[in-house]
Amino acid sequence: MPVAGLLLLLCLAIAFCGLTYAVRPAGPEVVAPGRLAVVRAALMTAVFAVLTVEGLGAIGRLSLVPVAAAWLVFVVAALAAAALRHRRAPWRPRLRPRHWWREAGLAERLLAGTVGGLLLLELLVALLAEPNNFDSQTYHLPKVEHWVAQGSLELWPTAIHRQVTIPPGAEYLLLHLRLLTGGDGLYHLIQWGAGLGAVLLVSRITAQLGGGRRAQLLSAFVLACTPMVVLQATSTQTDLVVAAWVGVVATLVLDGLRRPANATMVLGLGAATGLTALTKTSGLLGVGPMLLFWGVVQLRTALAGDHRAVKAAKVIGASVLVLATAAVVTGPFMARMTVEFDHPLGPPRLRESIPMQRHDPASILVNGVRIAHTALDVPVPPLTAATAAGIVAFAEAIGVDPQDRAITFGKETFPVPAWYPDEDRAAFPITGTLALIALALALIRPARLITDDRRNELRGYALAVLASGILHIVMIKWQTWGNRLLLYALVLAVPLVGLWLDTLLRRRAASGRRPVATVVISAVLAVAAVAGLLSVVYGYPRRLVGAESVLTNDDWETRFIRRPQWADEYRWAADAVRDSGARRIGLVQLNDDWEYPWWLLLRDPDGGSPQIVSLRSTLPERPAADPATVDAIICAGARRECERLTPAGWRLEHRDHVGYALPPG
Repeated sequence: MPVAGLLLLLCLAIAFCGLTYAVRPAGPEVVAPGRLAVVRAALMTAVFAVLTVEGLGAIGRLSLVPVAAAWLVFVVAALAAAALRHRRAPWRPRLRPRHWWREAGLAERLLAGTVGGLLLLELLVALLAEPNNFDSQTYHLPKVEHWVAQGSLELWPTAIHRQVTIPPGAEYLLLHLRLLTGGDGLYHLIQWGAGLGAVLLVSRITAQLGGGRRAQLLSAFVLACTPMVVLQATSTQTDLVVAAWVGVVATLVLDGLRRPANATMVLGLGAATGLTALTKTSGLLGVGPMLLFWGVVQLRTALAGDHRAVKAAKVIGASVLVLATAAVVTGPFMARMTVEFDHPLGPPRLRESIPMQRHDPASILVNGVRIAHTALDVPVPPLTAATAAGIVAFAEAIGVDPQDRAITFGKETFPVPAWYPDEDRAAFPITGTLALIALALALIRPARLITDDRRNELRGYALAVLASGILHIVMIKWQTWGNRLLLYALVLAVPLVGLWLDTLLRRRAASGRRPVATVVISAVLAVAAVAGLLSVVYGYPRRLVGAESVLTNDDWETRFIRRPQWADEYRWAADAVRDSGARRIGLVQLNDDWEYPWWLLLRDPDGGSPQIVSLRSTLPERPAADPATVDAIICAGARRECERLTPAGWRLEHRDHVGYALPPG
């Protein structure tokens, strides 16, 4: 990593702390003001990063110097804002961390220590492991390399449409790291930071709903120990990022339940909504009900007093401003999609592959029970086999094919084992079961979760969470890796778990039955902690121990953990092409092949991007390059296509998965 890039990143970290200080809320009525300040600073930083990419990309200046200059301006502005805020209102913390630790009991210390320990272990893996997520090799990381190579966001011919059609919010953040550091060594920090943010968010939401310190720690503990959260926190996937943005919307909505909307609230909600849509549109299934909840409460409050018409108009105006702010963040990307595909959500194959195509009650019910079965999978094969067989029989009995392509993604087949700690499939039976119970209690008997005057707010929040889950079942087909798509729903639901467990402990203590409740809850939490620890220590495809440990494998082996048989083949083909002196290289691949290794292997000695052009294109308006215009051809997973596209007289070499072709001589 260049020293200049490292210094700039250090300055950015300092600037973020300064910005957090500058935007801290004032007033004793604010719940968890420190965590809210972190939320505000994260929103401002992410929006700045997105708008910087969009602005520089529009003028073709996506390169190190302009991006570094933009961040230097950000650093100066953040530190100036912090200094100005300190001059106007010096901050004196009400409770120092060491005092909090001294006041906490043994149980609270164990909860906090476990969360902190897991986060530190995840950080270790995130820093040691090279990116090896399957989707990242195919489209997440290649799109970053294309932006760097061309210096703009212009779409390019590609055989993998997801490189240009999937929302790029998380990749925009990766692009900054790529330009500032020259590589991918810090890529995992984006999702790790999102995981840390999600833990802070669920604890704050718990506090906003009336939970005390123990309830907040319980929420943070349950989420932090969820295997999918642990595994995603060291990945270059995007699900934890979108879950964090949905959590931001939720915590800002709860802030707006007891006071009229102001500019800070509206701009924050709009920015978080835009970042959610720009990262993964499925997150809007969680954002929509939360914004509706906020709008209803705001409108009810406006109609309860004097000047109703004026206040109602202000609420409507605030709602419009939320959407307008979101459009500023996500609008440029959607405009490019509209120009290219005549639709803001991309081509038909994208819009029809993931969303449900049948919406009759029977199909929705079957989709829901299949999603629940995969999410709650446990390592007891007879049990999972029996329940899966029962679901299949039930579906057939009500006239629904459980493998119907209209309700099942791609060529996947239900059921699939999901209990193993794999970043794409890991189930969450403990967190999921607790969340379902707590959600039911919040809807039916909110007094079982809290005892103050926030019961209506709790029930309204629970209704929004329920609506998010129902929308997910109605809109998203069952798929093998669908568990990771539910992370945003877990972030919304886990605060209810913390409230319920804390209330259960308090009620049992008051009735004299504390030992039994404590033992049961402690056992459940202990199992959850073991699951989280095993996920970070022995998870897949990045683990700390075992034959595939990030501590013992070299970087190239780590990148190919999922397909070790491909590692030598990629090097073999890249060496031959590089030795030939080829400058313009044609690429032949299919929709699910790995492109990213080529960008690493064929990079110029000075770190410059290679000139790689696709010889196949799924974009109607972006024709593929002519094979006659390239100096060499590289292929992955498409031998017949490689043979078809290789010019006559060229020498073609191909192994099991990878090949290359060179002209005579």
